Amino acid sequence: MTAPLDVSGSELEVAPEPGPVGPAGRAIEGRSLGQIAWTRLKRDKVALTGAGVVIFLILVAIFAPLIVSGFGHPPNDFNQDLISTETLAPKDGTGISAAHLFGVEPVNGRDIFSRVVYGARISLLIAFLATLLSVAIGTALGVIAGYFGGWVDSLISKTMDVFLAFPLLVFAIALAGIVPDTAFGLSGDTLRVSLLVFIIGFFNWPYIGRIMRGQTLSLREREFVDAARSLGARGPYIIFREMLPNLVAPILIYATLLIPTNILFEAALSFLGVGVRPPTATWGGMISEAVRFYSIPHFMFFPGMAIFVTVLAFNLFGDGLRDALDPRAR
Repeated sequence: MTAPLDVSGSELEVAPEPGPVGPAGRAIEGRSLGQIAWTRLKRDKVALTGAGVVIFLILVAIFAPLIVSGFGHPPNDFNQDLISTETLAPKDGTGISAAHLFGVEPVNGRDIFSRVVYGARISLLIAFLATLLSVAIGTALGVIAGYFGGWVDSLISKTMDVFLAFPLLVFAIALAGIVPDTAFGLSGDTLRVSLLVFIIGFFNWPYIGRIMRGQTLSLREREFVDAARSLGARGPYIIFREMLPNLVAPILIYATLLIPTNILFEAALSFLGVGVRPPTATWGGMISEAVRFYSIPHFMFFPGMAIFVTVLAFNLFGDGLRDALDPRAR
């Protein structure tokens, strides 16, 4: 179709049709799914508070030496001058002062604030690495099982059932207890952290694996997957280019909810004495030591509150993220 002509025979310039116009007279711009999710998340003040606490805890873990140098004492330094030789408790009951914000431990007088700050490093590091390992294995095997089906799905699903029935806590206690101080070229805290990451991460993958398998079973019947097949796309292309982008939301949601579970698991292992070994500060280890001094509540209160606040913040943020990424939400 040619442009219209004026009376002189020359072509007239035709202006493009205007797009949709909003109430203020400005053109309405489309929004991506990420922008929609961010708009929903910004309205959820509880989730934003949880996200703020999570970011704060990560910064505390990263800058622990700097924080301790300004507000505390080295975590393994003894302060015997603050401990009563008769009761082995702090002389004033807690030892809380400007120099020791959370007080000092009984018997040895170590600064509780410094140990709580350094404990954040161990707990968050193990939780993040274990979650990354679980998500990587669970996503890979779940997507493969859901997409290919048949004997592949049956084999992977039966493997998931075996792992889910495995007495993980008993195995973790046994394995962590028999591993020597030096193994696999590692030693000390590096060995213990690596061992805990393997135990927690490797044996928890079936939980997210089942979720990914169910999501993949639903996605493989969608029209865009059928369109990719009709154009000659093979399995790996469909999985990586068509399915995985649609699985990002459930992966993120489950990861934020799995991290606090791993924090609690690490704290439980440290409480039972098979986690990272003393004198390295861990929240679970501090609570285990505080059990003997039940009459000195501040010794148990601060590491316990650190675990409580961390787990609660991750759960609140995970719930808000789930609502924000839900395509059916308004």
